[in-house]
Amino acid sequence: MSESLFRRLLIMVALIFCGAFAVLVIPSLMANPDILAAAAGGFVNPYAAGYSTDVILCWVILAIWVLFERQRYQVRGGWLALLLGVVPGVAVGFALYLLMRQRQLKGSGLV
Repeated sequence: MSESLFRRLLIMVALIFCGAFAVLVIPSLMANPDILAAAAGGFVNPYAAGYSTDVILCWVILAIWVLFERQRYQVRGGWLALLLGVVPGVAVGFALYLLMRQRQLKGSGLV
């Protein structure tokens, strides 16, 4: 896979998720702005709880990776990826981190 295709695919998936988030979550949140109830909604049944737990732990793994690479490779700006991993979601934060990481590591000569 070429580097430009890699970047385009990451951006496309992040934008698709942002669109889905806007259509699925924003209207409900505007109708009932209770953020805690919205977060608890991800645990309304065993299937939703399984997916929600997976997403939360994927964010934790991303955070561990961001902190590790900040020390090991001096990759900067990971805090923004972690913030975007909370809202709108891990798909956006993870894609952003991969794009930032690729640009910074390429500039450093490590990749």
